[in-house]
Amino acid sequence: MMLWTSEDAAKATGGHATRDWQASGVSIDTRTIQPGDLFVALKAARDGHDFVAQALEKGAVAALVSHIPEGVSEDAPLLIVDDVLKGLEAMGTAARARTQARIAAITGSVGKTSTKEMLRDVLSQQGRTHAAEASYNNHWGVPLTLARMPVDTEFAVIEIGMNHPGEIAPLARMARPHVAMITTVAAAHLEAFENLNGIAIEKSAIFEGLEEGGTCIFNGDLDSHLLRTIEGAAWASGGPVARFGACEDCQYRLLDVRLTDETTVVQSELPGGPQLFKISTPGRHFAMNGLAVLAAVEALGGDPVRAAMDLARWQPPSGRGTREVIALDHDDEDLTFDLIDDAFNANPTSMAASLEVLAAATPRNGVGRISKGRRVAVLGDMLELGEDELSLHAGLSDLPDMAALDVVHCVGPRMTALYEALPEPRRGEHVDTAEALADKAHRLVDAGDVVLVKGSKGSRVSLVVDALRRVGRDLAQDKRNT
Repeated sequence: MMLWTSEDAAKATGGHATRDWQASGVSIDTRTIQPGDLFVALKAARDGHDFVAQALEKGAVAALVSHIPEGVSEDAPLLIVDDVLKGLEAMGTAARARTQARIAAITGSVGKTSTKEMLRDVLSQQGRTHAAEASYNNHWGVPLTLARMPVDTEFAVIEIGMNHPGEIAPLARMARPHVAMITTVAAAHLEAFENLNGIAIEKSAIFEGLEEGGTCIFNGDLDSHLLRTIEGAAWASGGPVARFGACEDCQYRLLDVRLTDETTVVQSELPGGPQLFKISTPGRHFAMNGLAVLAAVEALGGDPVRAAMDLARWQPPSGRGTREVIALDHDDEDLTFDLIDDAFNANPTSMAASLEVLAAATPRNGVGRISKGRRVAVLGDMLELGEDELSLHAGLSDLPDMAALDVVHCVGPRMTALYEALPEPRRGEHVDTAEALADKAHRLVDAGDVVLVKGSKGSRVSLVVDALRRVGRDLAQDKRNT
């Protein structure tokens, strides 16, 4: 399918095309580029102009550049603009303008990527749906997602993130959503803000991009001070407002959540009446995300009842609560442990949600070296929390679900505060780096255990996830070799 012609792209960007071409996609990475893509030579850690020749060799039909790169001929298929990022932004704006799609934009301190994926999944059953395949939510990710949107898209889901004040509003204005959602406000990226209300103000800027009459959707269970900030911005937008949560004034109300080892069963009340839905992974936070999704579907003109049924198909993205069974012996199906991979991101709110999932899990007894199956947590540093970071880490020890855990391994210097706050019997390993714990992975688990790995991406606890997966393969290989 043709996405961009050289003529359309030149008109959108004000650039000059050296020859005619037609692109079926847009790429910023030569490692994943596909034949037919337009390669965008962004400047980030490295200058994309250095990879234009490679992109063309791999089948890119053209490259968006600010000058002819060294080693690239003057007659190569190029779209030359003054500034590549501004060119990408212009293409995103043009792509948004030429489609009749109903668009949802999602932000929040926790849950925006999972909610984006949930909404993409259920909307795809009701129409042609477009969303980024990854967490592309920043100053280049949003225009890239828009630039990749086909003209005939019926629904689009745009994730919008931030690290500092002033980032959300321009991205929201570029996306021009019909629905703008705030999943929640929590202590994430707190070091760039004076307090949580500063985060609420920044998140509320997503409403500034709403199309006329667009719907504001937000978490109604927030602290009253934060809620006043968000509600004020929502009402100022002039469109309908919808709250989701457990409190009585939520139009999309959570009545009951039941967690099992494999599912979340939710009873809710929607404007159209009672609604029961199931999500095929455990987590109270996933129940809240699902409720927000149903509100968004209805606001976009979709069918919330059908969406409620389709939520059962959804699985969390990799590193955001995915659950898998790791075999320690492929000849004995009992010799396994459960791994919950939540290693992509962390803050106090998402930590509490993940620990609730672990506490609700059921280990298996009598199958391992240790007769009793255990709930094991591997927790990495929570980053960007500001001056209160150590007290926020230590405070995890007071979470009610901590009492249900058997062992807590701590990774990183900030997690020292939690380790010292834990009761002695619950303390596992404490190491400064994820690499150090990954080297000990085979000593961390036993058959029958349920193991959660969670931390900020910068804590690199995903290395522990990889090592735990290797434990099963290595032990199975050792047995085959004996």
